[in-house]
Amino acid sequence: MGVRLMVVDDHRLLAEALASALKLRGHRVLAAAAPAAGAADLVITRAPEVCLLGTAAPAEPGTFDPVVRIKRERPQVAVLVLGPVPSPRGIAAAFAAGASGYVRHDERIEGVERAIMKARAGEAAVAPQLLQNAFSELLNPAAQPDDEGQRLLHMLTPREVEVLVRVADGEDTRLIAAGMGIAPSTARTHVQRVLMKLGVGSRLEAAALAARTGLLDRASPHTQPQQGPES
Repeated sequence: MGVRLMVVDDHRLLAEALASALKLRGHRVLAAAAPAAGAADLVITRAPEVCLLGTAAPAEPGTFDPVVRIKRERPQVAVLVLGPVPSPRGIAAAFAAGASGYVRHDERIEGVERAIMKARAGEAAVAPQLLQNAFSELLNPAAQPDDEGQRLLHMLTPREVEVLVRVADGEDTRLIAAGMGIAPSTARTHVQRVLMKLGVGSRLEAAALAARTGLLDRASPHTQPQQGPES
């Protein structure tokens, strides 16, 4: 039997892609929404069985405030957090707020579905490997952890970073070109270069990788809207 659920993520492309995949597997998706800032109001109004709530920064203060409010006003709703590889603090913050589980952004759809079913059943839905990694990090903290998002950001030009942000927001080639004031063929070339540099085969994979590594959050100061012809 399908689950009544909602998908909320700041990146519309990810939310809509996940919602479509879950619909194909027989679940009833009440809404696929962005941004996550309005998640609590939407969930409280629609009252799904499970809410998939995306975040790119699970350790940031206030990230899980919507979860706290949802659980206070709709305690029967199970909230499943979707995010990048979390720190121990991120996992702890999610569960402390009342989340029923934590799933990585790059998890396969089968894994997401298993977590949804566990959350609806009132069970904790978190991969054993995530917990193991969290405990390992607590016991053996890295002095200088590898920052994959920062490394990927340095591989891209400022214009390519803006293209990636627009791709993650669900813009197609025509919208990217119009928003940046460039020809569609130029926009298409930029997209292909971004995919090549990130080592992925599709726009959805690029968006998922950028969200998982936190690249999109780091990119925001570098991506003021560009207007005018390509130089």
